[in-house]
Parts: sequence; C-alpha cells; structure tokens
Amino acid sequence: MEFTEAYKHSGPCCFSPNSRFLAVAVDYRLVIRDIHSLKVVHLFSCVDKISFIEWALDSEYILCGLYKRPMIQAWSLTQPEWTCKIDEGPAGISYARWSPDSRHILTTSDFQLRLTVWSLVNTACIHLQWPKHAFRGVSFTRDGKFVAICTRHDCKDYINLLSCHTWEIMGAFAVLIYSPDGRCLFKYQAYESGLGIKSVSWSPCGQLLAVGSYDQVLRVLNHLTWKIFAEFTHLSTVRAPCYAAVFKEVDEPLQLDMSELCLTDDFMRGESEGHFRVRYEVMEVPITIPFQKPPADKPNPKQGVGLISWSCDSQYICTRNDSMPTVLWIWDIHHLELAAFLVQKDPIRAAAWDPTCTRLVLCTGSSHLYMWTPLGAYCVNTPLPQFCITDLKWNSNGSCLLLKDKDSFCCAAVPIMAESTDYSSDD
Repeated sequence: MEFTEAYKHSGPCCFSPNSRFLAVAVDYRLVIRDIHSLKVVHLFSCVDKISFIEWALDSEYILCGLYKRPMIQAWSLTQPEWTCKIDEGPAGISYARWSPDSRHILTTSDFQLRLTVWSLVNTACIHLQWPKHAFRGVSFTRDGKFVAICTRHDCKDYINLLSCHTWEIMGAFAVLIYSPDGRCLFKYQAYESGLGIKSVSWSPCGQLLAVGSYDQVLRVLNHLTWKIFAEFTHLSTVRAPCYAAVFKEVDEPLQLDMSELCLTDDFMRGESEGHFRVRYEVMEVPITIPFQKPPADKPNPKQGVGLISWSCDSQYICTRNDSMPTVLWIWDIHHLELAAFLVQKDPIRAAAWDPTCTRLVLCTGSSHLYMWTPLGAYCVNTPLPQFCITDLKWNSNGSCLLLKDKDSFCCAAVPIMAESTDYSSDD
C-alpha cells in the first residue's frame, strides 16, 4: 500500500460518489481535493464551523451542516458561484441529507419536531411531523422513487411511505416488515423478555436480512419465507469442532544484530511515541474471548450485536458483539459457519468491506491498519509519525482508503486484490 502525507481536517471527510473528489472540512472552510493528487480544486467558505458534509449522488452538489447556527449551506462544483442556504429558524437543524435525485435536501429539526423536504428546483418545502430519529430512520428505494420515514406519535412507531416525485404520503404502517404497497410481509420478535433487536442490515443482494440482538446472537432471514435459516452465537469461549481461522494481534519481536547495534534517533522517537510493528498470530481452539460485563444499573448496556456489515457479494457478514469490543467475527453465509475471527489488542473503532471484492479493513485507534480476505489476514503499519487511525472509508471503486486521525487524514492507494496468493501472517 502507498500512503500520502497527512493533511489537516476538523471533522467530516468523504469521497464523492464518482470517486473523483475528496471533501474535507477544515473549520469554516470546505476543501475539495482531487482524489489522485490531493490537490485543492475548490475552496468554499461557510459562515460557521462545519459539523457535517454529504455529497449529492450525482457528485455535482455538496451540502455542509452548520449545526451550531443551525444552518445548511450547499455548493455546486460545476457552478462555483451558485450557493444555497437553509435556515430553519427556532426549529433548528439536527441533520440533513440529499434525496437520490440530487435536487432535494431533507432536514430534521431539533427534538425531532418535523422533517422538511427542500427543493433546489422551485424552492418549495414540504413538512412531515414527528420523525422518530434525527439521523436514522430514513431509507430510499434503490430506484429513488420512494422513501420510508420512521415517525412516532401517540406513543407508537410508524413507517410513512412517500413518493419522491410529489413528496406526498402514500401510506403509513405500524413498524413491521412491509412491501411498498402496504402488505405486511412478516412480524419478527427475537424473544419475549429482555432487550430485543439492536441492529438490522439487508444484504447487498436484497435477499437476506441480518438481525442482531442484545442476547449476542445474529439471526439471518430470507426474503421468500421470512424464516430464520441461520443463527450465529458470539461465544465467550470457542471450542472444537470449529474450523474458523483465528488471528490474534501480537507485537512483532525486534530483530537486532547485536554485533552492529546502533539505536538511531528515529528508532528511539518511534518507540517513545508508541509506534511498533505488530502481526497476526494464527491460534488454535479452544480460545477464550476477552469479555466485558456491562453494569446492570446503567442504560444502553454495551452488549449485543452492535455492528453488522455485509461483504459486497453477500457471502460474508462481519459482526462485533459490544461486550467483546476487541473481536471481529466473520461469518460465511454459504456454508453457515464461522469463517474467521480477529482478536485485536484494542477495541475495534471501524470496519468496512471493499465495495468491489471480498476484502475487509478495520482499525482500532492504533497506528496500524488491519485487513482480512478469505486467504488470510495481515497488519499494515502506517509510515506517518504520530498517526492513529480512528476511522476509515473506501471510495466507490475500491482503489483508495481514507484514513482519519483526530485532526489529520491521509489516503492509501490499495492494490487490486489478486485472485489467489500465498498467505503469510508476517505480511
């Protein structure tokens, strides 16, 4: 992998959908960089510090959330002199997003009082009362014709189905699994007592639904019968028979030639800053997983399946059980078994699948990047001093990774994954 130098950021950074540009917030400024050279191609000045940015699907427009104002500003890359400003006044703005047609902006007011659709075509606006969430609970169909919005009123949750052409409500249903025409397809409840569902994710093929619960079990349903055909339990001890590959992060022992020992300033500085080499060690079962028991007297316990992510081919799911934050589990849906799990030294901050092939990347807030493929797993050390990876994102064609530290970022050019290679845990 080839890494760029580090550049400053103050929070949000994201690739454009067409993978040509990278948008970076630096306090009041929105910096648009070319993805290949990272040269600045546009520079926009906002009226306050940027809290959030999002590209329109056509990569022509980009919006900035100035939530301290609260206000939204939008910019055009093809017409730099064009600008748009949205101010909700006393209602405030807690979140904003683009519609699939790239010509409407949806904003959620403070305290979820209303969701507003703003048109960039005719400056019209439409209100929907009582959205349930500020930044979640809105989902568009793949063709962009309809949107489902979660609302809550009279102490009940509902799904409102709207047309993205007229933005009129076509129907409202209680929270179950529905088809767009309002037919109830399935009602699911993992179990009757205790905390229930924590996370839900559709597979990219649209035929499988993964449901993670607080009981530390991942359940997978199919879209034809809506029956559970797979249950995966996150065990605190994994024993035989288990054929999953187990990779444990360990420190790489230093290889020193004592006859010509010389500790350079760079070496000593790297050790003092906590930069050292690590590698994966292949372990044998049985193996005990590090487990953190959440306190029983606090709300929102850190337990259950809090992270679910599908590979692009819908064959694998990676999960993190929040009471085992240092372990990433990878399940094989074709064989209905655990394919591998990675035991890290630190809690997992983020994990993301390559959008073009079966390659998974994760970070833990260290100076290392971790990758898994069906052929094995390996650790990559970032060459930048004092750079700790706290978040990461792929661009749309899988050629580049955005790596974020607290106040800086870099990009890494990722080689195309070969069809078959010899695996070595020392890579």
